[in-house]
Amino acid sequence: MNTSLNKLPIQAVINGEPKMFLAAPGQVLADVLRDELELIGTKIGCNTGDCGACSVLVNDRLVCSCLVLAAEVEGQSVQTIEGIADGAVLHPVQQKLLEHGGLQCGVCTPGVVVAAKALLDSNPNPTEEQARYWLAGNLCRCTGYDKIIHAVLDAAEAIREGAAS
Repeated sequence: MNTSLNKLPIQAVINGEPKMFLAAPGQVLADVLRDELELIGTKIGCNTGDCGACSVLVNDRLVCSCLVLAAEVEGQSVQTIEGIADGAVLHPVQQKLLEHGGLQCGVCTPGVVVAAKALLDSNPNPTEEQARYWLAGNLCRCTGYDKIIHAVLDAAEAIREGAAS
């Protein structure tokens, strides 16, 4: 049986660019991003929505791409880790994670960056408690979280200072 005949044509805007891809009816967005669109920055950790490694933004809403069917993004906008930096200029979250040593093995990092960006887009001045709550869906086995949280709060400050200038 030719499985490509069963695939659905999907049109979406991925990282600001219109894309068309084929997806099987039950195929999740994480697999399409990695296997069809070769956006391998999105990591697959648990496949159950528990670890946050596959976090992406769909219409600026934070989702676990392992829980979203690819067909659900028809006509939608998707932003992955590859779309966070502005060319060679890192997003403040990315820069501050580097400065604070808030990343190690890199499995959780893409999801943490995407989730932190979503937090700062919706709340440019989060408290530490709010940042911890927002990022609770992103599991990290290496850093112990403090460096991540401090980096996010520092990024929030940098973004606010940049907006004020």
